[in-house]
Amino acid sequence: MTGELGLSDTQGILTRPGVRPARTSEGLGWGSLYLSTQRELPYHDAFDGAPCHLMVLHLDGPVTVRRGRRGLVSTERVPAGGLFLHPAETTLNVELGGPLNTVHAYLTDEALQEAGEGRRPVRLEEAFGGTDPLLEQLVLALDRVVRDRQPGDRTYADQLAVAVAAQLARHHSTRRRESPEPAGPSGLTDRRFAAVRELLDVRISEALPLKDMAEVAGLSVSQFARAFKARTGQPPHRYLMRLRVEQAVRLLRTSTLPIADVSARCGFSHQEHLTRVLRAQLGRTPAALRRSG
Repeated sequence: MTGELGLSDTQGILTRPGVRPARTSEGLGWGSLYLSTQRELPYHDAFDGAPCHLMVLHLDGPVTVRRGRRGLVSTERVPAGGLFLHPAETTLNVELGGPLNTVHAYLTDEALQEAGEGRRPVRLEEAFGGTDPLLEQLVLALDRVVRDRQPGDRTYADQLAVAVAAQLARHHSTRRRESPEPAGPSGLTDRRFAAVRELLDVRISEALPLKDMAEVAGLSVSQFARAFKARTGQPPHRYLMRLRVEQAVRLLRTSTLPIADVSARCGFSHQEHLTRVLRAQLGRTPAALRRSG
């Protein structure tokens, strides 16, 4: 699967007439995860399997949900914060017993398998009604990224998707009952780190996918995310933001570029975004930094 994940990669719940979408990740370029937040009206329907794994986070409730593959065989009263997990390529019969606000997150099987880092395939377990505080917070963080729609948050969104995949592989798959296999080499050597730094410097103005960083390091995305934090003490998105702030400060103090141009050159989506970040991290505005230069 290549390109941006979208509505066509879902199994059809989101295309029902009773769905009232509030926001989606469409247009943000996410390749391993698609996210949609909406109001759903009660329904009863059957769906074919989708190429991606489905997570549904209930934002309110409780609400009665019935599910099965051929007929409705399980019933749960799902509270706010409850999760609905459904594996890829698996048919689904579902009945939603009342109106509900939800976040749907679709994750590629490639991302899930990579998070497993073993020879045995990872199989997501079917589940609904349970809670997972970490998974809930990760999905809500992705929803905030979609709501704010800052192109510079691409690396952060990729990091969140890696964390979602890891949590599913470790705690919501059949492999959690098996003995873990040792992972392959995952260290970020000096040579690999230098290649990553060069990529960050060259593409600092872009919405840089985590996958691109992992490729130049010769690691999987999940290996890279762990190795990078072990090497630098920061996840990639925070490290990249630090580089962007440092470059913006240099340009503000040593050049006469308009502040809007500084913002664009340093990977901020607009001047207000740069102002907000500098005020939060340095307690200064771009104009104040320029005057102090």
